[in-house]
Amino acid sequence: MISREMRTNGRRVGFEITNVSCGDRGVLAHISGLAGPHVGKYRVNLKDLDAVGAVSIVRALVDSDVVVIDEIGPMELFSAGFQNAVRRAVESVKLVVSVVHWKARSKLIDEVRERPDAELYEVTFENRERLHEVVVKKAVEFLRPTPG
Repeated sequence: MISREMRTNGRRVGFEITNVSCGDRGVLAHISGLAGPHVGKYRVNLKDLDAVGAVSIVRALVDSDVVVIDEIGPMELFSAGFQNAVRRAVESVKLVVSVVHWKARSKLIDEVRERPDAELYEVTFENRERLHEVVVKKAVEFLRPTPG
């Protein structure tokens, strides 16, 4: 699952979520949203967050070797379904690569950070151009079959 900005006339108006394995898309949040919790000027679309975001994580647990979650942030944390899907993912044997928004605070995030198998990387101005290389190298090592 990935999140992207939605822009109209160069102005950010919301965020889209996409299940990268099948292409399903939804609106995570929008400035013209009529329902859902507020995060800043946006209203979170819990229906699409569950139907696309949470479902994409659960499907990845069945269909993929790697579960990618971009991102766990203040908007996503409003959904119990999303939180449950993230918990299932980190408790599985799958490799989970996730972005956690620096402002996000929750019991779930604390649980993920405190796991003994978690590796945390802070994105900084100095490392942002090469950090993906570190993550890819770790992922390849994790996915490499063990001899014997």
